[in-house]
Amino acid sequence: MVWSKLEADTRKYALRAAGNVYVFSGPLHEGSTQTVGSNAVWIPSHLFKLVYDEAGQRAWAYVLPNRADAQITRPMDYASFVQRTRWSLLDGLPVTGSLR
Repeated sequence: MVWSKLEADTRKYALRAAGNVYVFSGPLHEGSTQTVGSNAVWIPSHLFKLVYDEAGQRAWAYVLPNRADAQITRPMDYASFVQRTRWSLLDGLPVTGSLR
């Protein structure tokens, strides 16, 4: 349910934005890895969504625990996302701000 709200909020933002908005979503595996099923599929500890507003040169990210009781918190800035994940997904792009 919380991920659905985050998806809807991101779509609303993209529709109102002045230009292109790029969205990256995926799993994070922090701590010990848990698996499920006979094929031992990894269960992500967290899910992330990184949003980049090209016209505004702004980027922000949400990192949510992969749990039913997860809550949306204030987004982190791009530098904090890179520090946490070590993924420079916007390397070479101008990022001068975050979501206000």
